[in-house]
Amino acid sequence: MTKLSEDYLKALEPPQKGRRIVFDDHKNAPRGFGVRITPSGTVSFVLRYLTKDGKDRMLTIGEWGENQWSLAAARKQGGEYRKQIDSGADILEERRALRAELTVADTVKRFYVGKRDLESFRDIRCVFEKYLLPQLGKKRIRTVRRRDIIAMIDPLVQTHPRQAGKLLGYCKQLFAWAEDREIVEASPVATLRASNMGKGLTSSKRARVLSDDELRAFWGRVDDCGMHKLTALALRMVLVTAQRPGEVAGMRWDEIKDKVWTVPASRRGKTNDEHTVPLTATAEAILEAARAEVARLSKRRHKKPSGHVFESHPGAPVSTAAMSKAVMRYAKALANQPDGPEGQWRPHDLRRTARTGLAAAGVSAEVAEAVVGHVRPGVRGVYDRHGYDHEKRVALEAWERRLLRIAEGKRAEDNVVPIMGEK
Repeated sequence: MTKLSEDYLKALEPPQKGRRIVFDDHKNAPRGFGVRITPSGTVSFVLRYLTKDGKDRMLTIGEWGENQWSLAAARKQGGEYRKQIDSGADILEERRALRAELTVADTVKRFYVGKRDLESFRDIRCVFEKYLLPQLGKKRIRTVRRRDIIAMIDPLVQTHPRQAGKLLGYCKQLFAWAEDREIVEASPVATLRASNMGKGLTSSKRARVLSDDELRAFWGRVDDCGMHKLTALALRMVLVTAQRPGEVAGMRWDEIKDKVWTVPASRRGKTNDEHTVPLTATAEAILEAARAEVARLSKRRHKKPSGHVFESHPGAPVSTAAMSKAVMRYAKALANQPDGPEGQWRPHDLRRTARTGLAAAGVSAEVAEAVVGHVRPGVRGVYDRHGYDHEKRVALEAWERRLLRIAEGKRAEDNVVPIMGEK
């Protein structure tokens, strides 16, 4: 046997055919723990065990790689499984029985767990409750076929193409999630393309950014337009940090240390890794204003703060829905008027505006993508593990200077300097 390591896994050569299994001889590895590599190069962690009646089982823990299972996490999970097995459990058989009985509605409930903080959660739930669950909710998840999804979506294509597109996209997410957890053998909609289901089903990505005049109006009026102060401060933080509204809304004091905010993996909307955000002087001023406002409200409510930075209600932070409603409610005061086909700006457009502003401030695309926390694609994302901490701070400070010049009515272009090689 071999003592597995991350370097060893990176160097693993896939077999020409069949599957190769390497068992782990590390002192922390549970009995039967190892990795399986296929001809395609996919490496998965496995646990081999015998049932009480002597049946040989090979349990898949999960796939190794970026945003998947790490070796340490898989060893730990394998240890938990081994405890259950040694107590008499047959985990594979239990999974098979569960898959055979789970309905679409049951699976959707499991899919929701851990996604309630996502900005898109309310929309996903609304679409599923309106279309998916009434038609397929009682159907066993393993019996759903491609034709079932097409029959559900087809009537919407002509009448509500945008909703049809959303429904297809969210169904793809649901079944991909179910496939990863071996609830279904394979997603029935993995290869179903929106472009093949009717004109108007696909929609272009939103590209709305705020103009300098809109930025100036927002920055100068958001505090005294009548909006809840913590909602206003959260919107400011989205613009200053270039992070997702949902991540900002759920921000906690224990995530902040030494002028750096670490967004935990559990609250990252589209990735499964934590993300560090350097805090500029303006961001710190927003935090102090939020701290003072929460302290004032807590004193009035006679309740201690729960630890949320933007705690608008006892024990609960401001929500993304509240942020969106506030932007629409105070649109006139913020001079948020329709501008082109995409109309009024929304909270997420502040993040896009900040990303655009980073580029305008001379920040390289590579560093700007690191600032907003986008996953680097392909091989580059696997092997480039540089954290860009220094570069991200320099970039956000450059964006801060540009934003404040715009807010003051000055020429933002005077602030543009190349910063890619700055140390």
